[in-house]
Amino acid sequence: MTLDSLTNHTLDLDYLNGALLVVVCPCEMNLSQTRLIPCGFAATKPDPAMKTSTLLLLCVALTAPLALAQGQSASTASAPQLSPTEQAIKDIKNPTPWLNWGADFRVREEIFENILTLDPNNPLANQNYLRFRGRIWASVTPVDDVSFNVRLANETREWLKPAGYTPYAGQSGLDWRDGIFDTFNVQIRNLFKQPANVTIGRQDIFLGEGWLVGDGTPFDGSWTYFLDSARITYKLEQYNTTIDAIGIIQQSVDDDWLETVNANQHLPLTEQDEAGAILYVSNKSMKSANIDGYFFYKRDELNDTIPFGSKYRPDEANIYTLGVRVSGLVGDHWKYSAEGAYQFGEKTDSSIKYPSESFESRDIRAHGFNGKFSYLIKDRLNNQIGLAYEYLSGDDPDTDDDEMFDNLWGRWPRWSEIGLYSFAAETRIGNEANIHRIGPTWSIDPVKNLNFSMAYYALFAQEEIATRAPSSLIPGDGNFRGHFLQAVLKWKISPHVNAHLWSEFQFPGDYYEYDDTWFFIRPEIMFTF
Repeated sequence: MTLDSLTNHTLDLDYLNGALLVVVCPCEMNLSQTRLIPCGFAATKPDPAMKTSTLLLLCVALTAPLALAQGQSASTASAPQLSPTEQAIKDIKNPTPWLNWGADFRVREEIFENILTLDPNNPLANQNYLRFRGRIWASVTPVDDVSFNVRLANETREWLKPAGYTPYAGQSGLDWRDGIFDTFNVQIRNLFKQPANVTIGRQDIFLGEGWLVGDGTPFDGSWTYFLDSARITYKLEQYNTTIDAIGIIQQSVDDDWLETVNANQHLPLTEQDEAGAILYVSNKSMKSANIDGYFFYKRDELNDTIPFGSKYRPDEANIYTLGVRVSGLVGDHWKYSAEGAYQFGEKTDSSIKYPSESFESRDIRAHGFNGKFSYLIKDRLNNQIGLAYEYLSGDDPDTDDDEMFDNLWGRWPRWSEIGLYSFAAETRIGNEANIHRIGPTWSIDPVKNLNFSMAYYALFAQEEIATRAPSSLIPGDGNFRGHFLQAVLKWKISPHVNAHLWSEFQFPGDYYEYDDTWFFIRPEIMFTF
């Protein structure tokens, strides 16, 4: 596996192959005040009166040339040989047999209301900011089957309204970030002439659908995803089986063992130091029933820089997880996946509201299920309809045990950005639990390289009382979390430019104190070299 393949995998974790820039923001437009601040350039503090999307102006400037690029790509799609431009790019990226490198640059604007605070009266309830992420990577292969992989990433933000989170909370303006080596590893393939690959060091790991393993750094958003780990993958080809054994040692701050670049602030990547062991076995003998079985162990330990009981909600825990995932195609049209897990162990969590002895260790007894069934119509528009259901147990305040499901290293927007942020006040960001989610999905490819999808979910809480949230936000008066709607438009503009427009809305139910509508909107564009 080269670093390019790791990078492509990372783009999938961002649940897109790219991003679209066309959006009309739910705000008054004042184009005379719009501007773009590229990552790495100085800028003045934005005018607080600015009321429009900076990316809207960029969209106007880019639409014509990008559309032209798409047309040129389509006209040469049937040609078996690379165009002179593509051949030149390939030669630049792979100048010698032992070196391969590349880069990408992502521009986002994120606009949302109420989901971070659950309180429309909170001054930080409304968020609007730009994200500029640049990455450059290289893979060096000095000898056959051995490669050294490195990637450097930076994400600068421009807060158009006071930041609701990060160390920049409460401030607006340009938020410079340090550079992080989010890939730094050595990979050995065909170890001892066996079908075994070993990767040691900082790497992205994504297992199954990422339900429990997909992002080791939830605090920095989608800037990075890495886990500091050692992984061995062994293939039993005669049995169509793959075995993964993984050891993890993850520190809570970004510069614990690998220095950051130009650090002006040290960012927590997770709430506590984490260690873990994973055994994951995947069998694909039957097309209609691919079976994955796994055992995860996760150890949470306090870090001196993030004290117990701080706003980051660190814990101490030993969490053991046993799970099974089954997926496949049935006939020509039916596709499904179903995954269930049981957790046990012990946890000490200072954010527990009930019982009051929150500094005592409690036994974990939790379980979860995640499934989806889809019908592939296989028409010329690639219509697909589906039904999704997910259940994650919640903590019962009437017992001495801790029944809250812990999604381990799966705290990324698997199904929703609203779901990711709204749990920050209830548990921790992306730490979804105490939820039933059920509803239909639909996707269509109206034209080539364009995909549109929609989803509706009815959301419920298993327990009325959220044991890790203040009663002023979740009073314990009902189980209905609300109605959720999502619409996503993805556009592959060219081989090097992808875009999307992401929108979500939730109409809160009686589980919450306030019923003001939540929304999240994100236009994005990604350039890849």
